Amino acid sequence: MNDTKSLPPLPDRLSINPKSPFHVAEVFEHNIGIRLNGKERFDVDEYCISEGWVKVSSPKALDRRGQPLLIKVKGTVEAFYS
Repeated sequence: MNDTKSLPPLPDRLSINPKSPFHVAEVFEHNIGIRLNGKERFDVDEYCISEGWVKVSSPKALDRRGQPLLIKVKGTVEAFYS
């Protein structure tokens, strides 16, 4: 049974990278879902609701530090607890 009163509010911008200033560890203690243009996405690394974009990892391309490149996809973003 989920107690919605104990869930922290979802921020406008959130990143899964712990080095990012937009990483909120308390939110990641619960399951989060992201919808982009009405379709649920499972490969989102970062999102911003107000600006309407999500960032997903490139399947093959890496940056100079060996991390996957992030591709920005624009649309209507919805974040929710699942």
